[in-house]
Amino acid sequence: MNANDRITRRGFVKTAVALAAATLVVPAAWAQTQASAKEFRVGWQKGANIALLKARGNLDRRLASVGVKTTWIEFTAGPQMLEGLNVGSIDFASVGETPPVFAQAAGAALSYVAFEPPSPETEKILVPKNSPLKSVAELKGKRVVLNRGSNVHYLLLNALKKYGLAYSDVKVTFLPPPDARVAFESGDVDAWLIWDPFAQAAISQIGARVLLGAPGVAENYYFYLSTAQYAQNHPDVLKIALEEINATAQWVTTHFDEAADILAPQINLSKAITRESLQHYSYGATSPLTAKVVANQQAIADAFYELKVIPKKLDVSAVVWKP
Repeated sequence: MNANDRITRRGFVKTAVALAAATLVVPAAWAQTQASAKEFRVGWQKGANIALLKARGNLDRRLASVGVKTTWIEFTAGPQMLEGLNVGSIDFASVGETPPVFAQAAGAALSYVAFEPPSPETEKILVPKNSPLKSVAELKGKRVVLNRGSNVHYLLLNALKKYGLAYSDVKVTFLPPPDARVAFESGDVDAWLIWDPFAQAAISQIGARVLLGAPGVAENYYFYLSTAQYAQNHPDVLKIALEEINATAQWVTTHFDEAADILAPQINLSKAITRESLQHYSYGATSPLTAKVVANQQAIADAFYELKVIPKKLDVSAVVWKP
């Protein structure tokens, strides 16, 4: 295995940064309506969705033009980022579809700001290349590993249901991706539920085989979140952030090589694996959430509640930003 191909960090990007924004005309009403918005604190992860935006400074320059300082605060994973949002250390977070459910269940004061199109191609159930397993139905009694509260946690629920199995039919171990990879390679588990680029790296590097992909089983949305208070007080800041995210979306689809050049060193993967993983994602932020997206999040919340994985029934629609 090439040293640059080893996975050492969690997370991956589904967007890359836009070209430098043109000089902006500050709205006349800005000083009055956003007078208290002096800082915008953004949570980020190395190799994650807005890591390139941070690296190239586009959002910083855009907000500086209207008198708002952008501060970037690093987190190791989505759940920790949402905890930061809950305790007030950041104003903006970007995570997959399952972490907000767990955060809301824990009482986090979050608000769904926007969503990206689903990217089911990025999630997979992997087995070792020499595994005799040919179907999810054969996972009964087997050992599976995944990251608790991540998107693939919900993929497991749906995949088991589709093939006539209960959650209790498999032996689940929760490990972060780097540790899960070690367990997978050593033969301590029979299957690994994981997302790109970790999945693509395992396929390319050790010949892992896809037992099941997420298309037709789970949607795999990606969300941008804030707090209800920040969203209410500073909607114009959030709208600028979404504009920069959408500029990023337009850029990345024609600049995969450039995006991979920046991301690969962050996650210690080769450019080839990084580039291929980028192409599996969908791009572009939409706000507010549609009824279909809210229903999908509600289904996730209901599924985890029914299994008693989360302690209470949730109303996802109650925490959706309506600008």
